[in-house]
Amino acid sequence: MNAANALDKPQELDEIIVSAPLEKKLDDTTTPVTVLSEDELRLKVGHSIGETLKNELGITSQSFGPGVGTPVIRGQSGPRVRVLNNGIGANDASALSPDHATSVEPLLAERIEVLRGPATLLYGSGAIGGVVNVIDNRIAEKLPEKLLGGALEQRFDSVSNETATTMKAEGGKGNIAYHIDGFFRDRGNVDIGGNAIDVNAARQVDPTLPDVLQNSKGFINNSSSDAISGSAGLSLIGDPGFAGISINRLENNYGIAPDGTGGEITRIDMKQSKYDFKSELKNPFAFAESLRMKLGYTDYQHTEVPNGVAAAFFTNKTYESRLELTHKPIAGLHGALGFQAIASDFAAIDKETGDHIVPQSLTNSYGVFQVESFNLGAFNNQLGWRVEDTTIASDGINSLNYLPVSASASSLWKINDQNSVNLAMTRSQRAPQVQELLANGYHDATRSFEVGNINLHEETSYNLDLGYKFNANGFRAELDLFHNWANDYIYQQRSGVFVTEDGDVCPAHTPCSPVVETRQADATFMGYESKLIFPLMENHYGLVDLTLFSDYTRGQFVNGGDVPRMPPLRFGFQLDHNKGNWNSNLRLTRGEAQDHPGAFDTATAGYVQLNLSTQYLIKQIKDVDVMVFAKGNNLLDENIRNSTSYLRNFAPELGRGAEIGLRVTY
Repeated sequence: MNAANALDKPQELDEIIVSAPLEKKLDDTTTPVTVLSEDELRLKVGHSIGETLKNELGITSQSFGPGVGTPVIRGQSGPRVRVLNNGIGANDASALSPDHATSVEPLLAERIEVLRGPATLLYGSGAIGGVVNVIDNRIAEKLPEKLLGGALEQRFDSVSNETATTMKAEGGKGNIAYHIDGFFRDRGNVDIGGNAIDVNAARQVDPTLPDVLQNSKGFINNSSSDAISGSAGLSLIGDPGFAGISINRLENNYGIAPDGTGGEITRIDMKQSKYDFKSELKNPFAFAESLRMKLGYTDYQHTEVPNGVAAAFFTNKTYESRLELTHKPIAGLHGALGFQAIASDFAAIDKETGDHIVPQSLTNSYGVFQVESFNLGAFNNQLGWRVEDTTIASDGINSLNYLPVSASASSLWKINDQNSVNLAMTRSQRAPQVQELLANGYHDATRSFEVGNINLHEETSYNLDLGYKFNANGFRAELDLFHNWANDYIYQQRSGVFVTEDGDVCPAHTPCSPVVETRQADATFMGYESKLIFPLMENHYGLVDLTLFSDYTRGQFVNGGDVPRMPPLRFGFQLDHNKGNWNSNLRLTRGEAQDHPGAFDTATAGYVQLNLSTQYLIKQIKDVDVMVFAKGNNLLDENIRNSTSYLRNFAPELGRGAEIGLRVTY
């Protein structure tokens, strides 16, 4: 290789997983880990966390129209995927219902990590899908190198005439570090390929729809949104460690795609204030490496506004604290143990009638956990356990108590420098959520009458993961197989019954709402994730790599039937080109038809999605970097129905669009 080619070749560094208990190197993890950071993250950032991660192996987005996108990992979503912001829970309402947008904003992220396996037990026993940690440096842990630094980014997306502005300023002097950030986003109705409503599929699951539907073509009505957020953080940093505080305010207003009946047009007006404290002491005791503390308070609310009238009102006020001690190696064991407490005050009422959709409920959860690592020859091993005590107290019922117990074991066998095999076994339990237990009423945004089940008990999942990695001479191969056995799996499903908004029998020839019940049954999930990367070209024109990829998840109930809202089989290829400060990629994804939609739901057709992206780092001017980037999304303008979406028959995925942006870092 000549000198010019050597300069073009990206340098592979040992990436550290900061969400893991011991901040392990990416190549030393015993279970699959996904990391997005720096330029790769900037190019993949979408309108939501789900959209940002949806092209990663094993991850899709559970959209509810363009305003909502929560991550789905191996077919698991909601409470089975815990979304964190700087290592502490988002504590919004996104895990409770698919129409609720997450309050964690990818535009502000500096790094996103997705964990699976034993490390997830640090953050909750119910995250059998995984943990998504969005890191934004709001509370600085290290002193910045200069008094003033930061970034300014401007984006425009043609698919919805969206403009998004993001800014960050941070720095420090002496022992004080500060951080300020904010963003503003304004979006119109989104463009799509074809019609918004799949009329035949919509009528298949809802026979009460009228004969004629208002079906927009080329765009989704009421899909506009606007959001604004601001944060500030301050840290005291010294040799013993650091301590810092931060505050964040988010306001988000977005629309829900209409059902074509000419009835309600619903907007969701969301507001959240979040206050966090974080600290770390280094070497606090003779046997300890560090002692970390995190405290957070979240005041979340949103109002669902059909036709300009405030209706369903959701509030969630949550305190979360965690204390985590990492100990020095003892008898070959190196690990962390800790305590976590979460106290939540949740309620959902109908402002028009005063009726409770979910009665006010106080949930207190206390958990202890431990994760230990040790080596045996060529084997890197990890063991973990977690025990929680959860109590739910609500008006009119006796307190409900649950005791989830979880444990895991994993091992990485480094056969040689090129080959490794990893195996993980996990037993995890989660307590039912308050909405799964106590919901009883009409929900405007989902246009359904939701019925909880107070007789639910703990959900228990037994998970087996087997993986293989190869890396030599520019060739890389990864294969992960998984099989999950879920006892008493909790899920929502249409019952086939339709009622009025008051829960009365549906009159003839009248649009009504489906009854959605919370149920529990044994289920199994199996699937794989795979990719193969190899170089195609390396010369003075730059480097070109080809990636072949595929993932698949199949969910079935043990007694027959399909688990609803599973992602389809996906496969495709990606071409990456890199030359100096310029890199580009072209990605083609084939999604197969989802012919196993579950009872009272509809199948989705296959699709082909073609995306193109490029970015160029303009030559550094003093201490200022200027990055320009562009993306072409869904270039074939496919009408894609997302099989994991509750609204797939009324809101397809975004159509053809071009996105351009400029980022200045100083």
